[in-house]
Amino acid sequence: MDNNPAVSDTVTSGNNVHSANIDMLLDVPLTVTIELGRTEMTLKQALELNQGSVIELSRLAGDPIDVFVNERLIARGEVVVVDDRFAVRITELFSNTTKTNGQGEKA
Repeated sequence: MDNNPAVSDTVTSGNNVHSANIDMLLDVPLTVTIELGRTEMTLKQALELNQGSVIELSRLAGDPIDVFVNERLIARGEVVVVDDRFAVRITELFSNTTKTNGQGEKA
């Protein structure tokens, strides 16, 4: 049997094991990306962009937007305004067991 106190504390603490493990992760920074839509353009088109240029996206106005955490689709939502700032209201969450393709569509 291992005499390591950390191991014995983990084994004997029961349900607190999950809480302690999760608590260690709560301060880990994540990259959150909100995607309104996508488009493809040539290098020439990109170089011709200037202030006031309009880029047409793959989505229609009013379509749900995608919410990614570390490049993984986790939710869809809608754009709202809160105190003169843009925000996202989550309307659909995806779980680990929900199988989605790269664009977030259920497979």
